Amino acid sequence: MRSGSTLLRAVLNAHSALHAPHELHVRRLTVGFGTSLAEKAMDALGHNRADLEHLLWDRVLHRELVKSGKQYIVDKTPANAFAYQRISTCWPDARYIFLLRHPASIAKSWHEASPDKRTPEEAAMDALRYMKAVERARCALTGLTVRYEDLTAEPEAVTRRICDFLSLPWEPGMLTYGEQAVVVKGLGDWKDKIRSGTVQAGRDLPAEDQIPESLVPMVRTWGYQPGVTNPT
Repeated sequence: MRSGSTLLRAVLNAHSALHAPHELHVRRLTVGFGTSLAEKAMDALGHNRADLEHLLWDRVLHRELVKSGKQYIVDKTPANAFAYQRISTCWPDARYIFLLRHPASIAKSWHEASPDKRTPEEAAMDALRYMKAVERARCALTGLTVRYEDLTAEPEAVTRRICDFLSLPWEPGMLTYGEQAVVVKGLGDWKDKIRSGTVQAGRDLPAEDQIPESLVPMVRTWGYQPGVTNPT
């Protein structure tokens, strides 16, 4: 969350082959057996609850994709990182893009989104849960790692790299995604920068004394150093 994922979603959605709707949260859709006979019937077909949930998730995404008329669907939901094992089981052919941003920038953005709900330290600790989940998924799955700082500084180069990873031709329209990609608060970013319809420059990286102590290990894990725009 607050890593620039709405920007990346909007950029991808501008591609003629990619449909990237708002956050879908399909993993929160659950299936229940109304009666013991329903459970027995599904068991006879070889389906447990997880199987049926996967069928539901897949159907929701498939319906959305068909409506769009495009070739591939993109699911951008930050909490998916907590369920990467279920997701990779449901869609074994899925491709993964891991979006990283300087941890202190994520935490600051998360605090600024609702300053009345959480202190800066609470925001840092909450954001850290997501960062750890992303890192676990990144270690377990094969995918492409993209940095928000690179996306905002060199959008054409980064989107070309993404298209190469997805085996798709690059399209210049990805850099001018338009306002239609923006949604309401709660399903992605909604602020003025994303509403501009084009890729905007990111904020400066935080100085060393601006990094909360709780985030220092993740800063090192992700290879960020104070003042370095393009870490390796």
